[in-house]
Amino acid sequence: MEDDSKTEQSPWAHLPDVCLRCVFHWLDDRNRSNAALVCKKWNWAIHSGSLWRSRTTTFYGQPSREDTLELQSALWYLRKFGKYLERLEIKLWNPSNATFTQKFQVTMRGLFSHLGKCNSRLVSLSIESLGLDCFVWKNVVRAQFLKNLSTFLKRMSKRLDYLNLKGARVTLEEGCELLNSLTCLTNKSSLSEINIEDFFSLHVPVFSSTLFHQTMSKFHSLVVLTFNYNCISDELLNTLWEHSAHSLCTLNIKCHIHDPHRQVVRGTSWANLAKRAPKLNVNFFFERVTKHDHLARILLVEIPVRSISLWSYNFRDPDWTMKPTLTNLIPVYRHVLQKLTLRLNNDYELLDNELLQLTLSCQRLLFLKVRAFLSVTFVERLLQNRAEGKCILTTIKVRIYTAQEDTSEEGRLLRDIYRRFKYLIDAEINYFVVIHSM
Repeated sequence: MEDDSKTEQSPWAHLPDVCLRCVFHWLDDRNRSNAALVCKKWNWAIHSGSLWRSRTTTFYGQPSREDTLELQSALWYLRKFGKYLERLEIKLWNPSNATFTQKFQVTMRGLFSHLGKCNSRLVSLSIESLGLDCFVWKNVVRAQFLKNLSTFLKRMSKRLDYLNLKGARVTLEEGCELLNSLTCLTNKSSLSEINIEDFFSLHVPVFSSTLFHQTMSKFHSLVVLTFNYNCISDELLNTLWEHSAHSLCTLNIKCHIHDPHRQVVRGTSWANLAKRAPKLNVNFFFERVTKHDHLARILLVEIPVRSISLWSYNFRDPDWTMKPTLTNLIPVYRHVLQKLTLRLNNDYELLDNELLQLTLSCQRLLFLKVRAFLSVTFVERLLQNRAEGKCILTTIKVRIYTAQEDTSEEGRLLRDIYRRFKYLIDAEINYFVVIHSM
């Protein structure tokens, strides 16, 4: 006969510590705090360093009460468990005024100081969208923040492996000083990945700066480099060839209409780098740079291009044409191109046939994402080519623009096309197609 006076323990009480940590890994700070109050065993598990290796903290320009409490909690945990931290991500969401940036700067100064003293594990740091060229940053606050960040980078440079300062928008001198902070101890850096997309202010011809070339020559183990085309020059490519060719795998390059992008870069410089770095893949993202003569200066045949994205937004020009790019320029990479993304306002010309031919000629093209004026039959012909093995696309995402307000007939045709090729889509293709009335 069982003793009813004995309370039956929950199976959770006997769960091994490693299992507890796996469960707690998925909890947010509030739920972790509650779990720590359950019993000593859970409290001990919550204090495990493995739960605090990665942290993301968001600063909101116009925070709600809940956002404020969440930020305060996140900062408290960062200080309490900062010694375990290996990956730190700081996000700024719509910085609204000078008061906000002042508070952010003071908070980050304290956080950098604390981590600089207690942490010896940080390998990844990401601070995106600082926008230091915006009016909300007063000169004194901006200068103090950059000084604090530079000091922190010097302290962490020995172990740091990944740095993301995308969208910082600093001057050429400020940017080079920050990057040099990573090399001050040994005059070289072993970082494997750097993201400096939109790192420098707009309109700056970084490619002509000797200071920038000297700074980049101190990075000797780059695997992934993300930056803007206004940094590209023969000198930079030669620097990468000399110091990082043995490790370099990926260059992500953004070309923006407001960044200088008409510098002359020799194909031989690209060819030398590609030869010395056989694993190299180059991904291009063009924002409002869509004219053929501009693209032809950049997309040289010697570049091992894996991905091309062309975004034109609402660009409207009756003299602009996309056909030469689709028929002459991009097919040059038919043996290497794997991903193509197009966002075009091509209401002046139809591109169905050119796009279809491009997918047939690019033998390794796996990913196609298009937003453009197209006919519904484009999708049908594309799927038919895929069914017949004429292309190897595994992702098809198409948003078809139309000037018609009533898209019911086109929607019906798309549903018929989907039913016809459902066997193929369900088995082999990541598929999304929709009609969008303009």
